[in-house]
Amino acid sequence: MQLVDVSYRAGSATWLYPMSLSLKTGMSVLLGATSAGKTTLMRLMAGLEQPASGRILVDGKDVTGVPVRRRNLAMVYQQFINYPSLSVFENIASPLRLARRPEETVRQRVEAIAETLRLTPLLDRRPAELSGGQQQRVALARALAKDAGLVLLDEPLANLDYKLREDLRNELRNLFANGRATVVYATTEPQEALQLGDETLVLDAGRLVQQGKTLEIFRRPATLAAARAFSDPPLNEIRAQVDLNAGMAIVRDDLRLPLAAQALSALSNRSGDIILGIRAHQLTVRPAEGRASITGRVDLAEISGSETYVHVSQNDLSLVAQLPGVHELTIGERCTLHVEPTHIYCFDASGRLIFAPH
Repeated sequence: MQLVDVSYRAGSATWLYPMSLSLKTGMSVLLGATSAGKTTLMRLMAGLEQPASGRILVDGKDVTGVPVRRRNLAMVYQQFINYPSLSVFENIASPLRLARRPEETVRQRVEAIAETLRLTPLLDRRPAELSGGQQQRVALARALAKDAGLVLLDEPLANLDYKLREDLRNELRNLFANGRATVVYATTEPQEALQLGDETLVLDAGRLVQQGKTLEIFRRPATLAAARAFSDPPLNEIRAQVDLNAGMAIVRDDLRLPLAAQALSALSNRSGDIILGIRAHQLTVRPAEGRASITGRVDLAEISGSETYVHVSQNDLSLVAQLPGVHELTIGERCTLHVEPTHIYCFDASGRLIFAPH
């Protein structure tokens, strides 16, 4: 599938700015915050909405004006939709029956998908007898049963519990690994993109800001917007100026952070403000020679399983650190966070990448 200069408007508001992209067979992830434009883009791909400009091509054929009922696709939303009067078996089988598949084919296909999605004991029940997570799995199973050429998954696991979500992510990746379908999976969670997508498309405020190999975008985001999308907890951003002679980023007169030699080299022909980006997991409370250090007060310390999220502020600067292990920190106490200079990203004032850690 290809989108060529596609945009979308609702009244006087632009929801999607002109973008071109190409999707290959296999799984691609749409990553972006809520209201980034993921659902709108998927509805354009499905034919549920018509673009304000541009063309949508499938196998080289222009399908821009083709209605959804004439397209070979399946779509699953975060809010599940099932047929309340049909059993789970018949819900899953419904697209196969519409396609007039042989009864034995229908049975085998439904049973195989039900096994994968942990629905086998529920096949005789009605949707009203199921939990919300079970109903979502039924909707997902029905989409998979259709064996469509284009599968659009709009945050389909968001309503499931953590353990089941982890299991189904792996199953989904295996289901589509060697298939013929183009699968587009929308999510707000960078962890899902890293687990699911060989390729990721990053959306921000209706714009496609980067497309490419998932790990490459994670390691080398082209813009601050892409780095933010791939950071959970949020990316720590620090405005500064560069003192090349001292090898420092000057945040304030009383706060200077050393930069890596490679970063200084990349900054050698630039002037003006820069933005430093530090991922939360790169901050530590362990000092070491050569590390950049920032001391502030603890605003919040959240223990989550085997990690502690520490929020530290210094004047108008706020940071969050993702620390391994359990750390008992008291609100208001002094805390110094450290980071290796080689782990600090550098962006220019407009948000374009200057330096990325290797």
